[in-house]
Amino acid sequence: MIEWTSEQKLLQRTVHDFAQKELLPKAAEIDEKETWNESAFRKMADLGLLGITVSEEFGGIHLGATEATLVMETLGHACASTTLSYLAHSILTVNNLFVNASAEQKRKYLPKLISGEWIGAMAMTEPGAGSDALGMTTKAEKKGTKYLLNGSKTYITNGSYADVLIVYARTGQNKKDISTFIVEKNFPGFRVSKKLQKMGMKGSPTAELSFDNCEVPEENLIGAGNDSVAHMMNNLNMERITISGISLGIAQACLDYSTRYAGERTQFGTPLSQFQMIQERLAEMATQLAAGRALVYSASRAFDKGQRPMSLGAQCKLFTAKMATQAGLDAIQILGGYGYMREYPVERMMRDAKLMEIGAGTNEVMRLIIARELYK
Repeated sequence: MIEWTSEQKLLQRTVHDFAQKELLPKAAEIDEKETWNESAFRKMADLGLLGITVSEEFGGIHLGATEATLVMETLGHACASTTLSYLAHSILTVNNLFVNASAEQKRKYLPKLISGEWIGAMAMTEPGAGSDALGMTTKAEKKGTKYLLNGSKTYITNGSYADVLIVYARTGQNKKDISTFIVEKNFPGFRVSKKLQKMGMKGSPTAELSFDNCEVPEENLIGAGNDSVAHMMNNLNMERITISGISLGIAQACLDYSTRYAGERTQFGTPLSQFQMIQERLAEMATQLAAGRALVYSASRAFDKGQRPMSLGAQCKLFTAKMATQAGLDAIQILGGYGYMREYPVERMMRDAKLMEIGAGTNEVMRLIIARELYK
């Protein structure tokens, strides 16, 4: 049983009430129309959620990975798509800037991102470099007082709406010569080349981006040149812990819906909940969810204490992603034909859950990370 502080319980209740009012009613609509819940996203600023890990100096509420994960789970229970966009903004962009940017860069960008005036995105993945993040080919070359970026990025969450993007690019000959840049959407040479359509998470905008001699002022380089690998990996570690919260939220929603349906639906004059095969599926879902929750919040608390091996996030993401997808499949099976219909939400939950096994590092890469740390 996880022990929450009174402040964490209050945060959970507040976010739950917000999600039930602002996210849940539109979850099916934004999935069907492949739009995003922009109004709810902007309203998150009023709760301080867009700067959850950032100090009060810049407008944040200065909480940790544990609270960020709790928010992801609570929002993800209502609408995984909107929560994914929230993660890309609050963790991959805002937290990234807060941890790694200069004081001047923080003052310039964080207030507008935290207030919801600007939307953020992080651009790492490329068409030819998915799992191999260090194999990126997008390059940045210094020309006078500017850097010229050339290349492309793909599968970028919030990419089509972002006002500000954290972009990783190669700045040297060695594999680890990677630097980080702050790119604004109106910089010459930057454009959204393609909006992508997906199997799930349809209410979270995803895009392919193009950089054609994109002009980035030298003051928009984060840190020193060629030094981004360490903070890129640390941010990925936090992403994998917090994104596991979305998997928990999806699995809990599948369990809640399945349990309620099985209690109301009858076959052969008997409630489905009385059939042992249905009980077995529900019991497995509940047990796997409890195990995943214990793992994730143990990892988030360790992260907040400064214990940050890469296996922390990898184990969380591997376990919960598989668990959420299976919960979606089991929920569909419990509902039978109704589960397969779009009129019911469990097929959407399953489609959304599948991304958790791919995004932020595939399950296969998570296994490699875990195994490598075993042999260190």
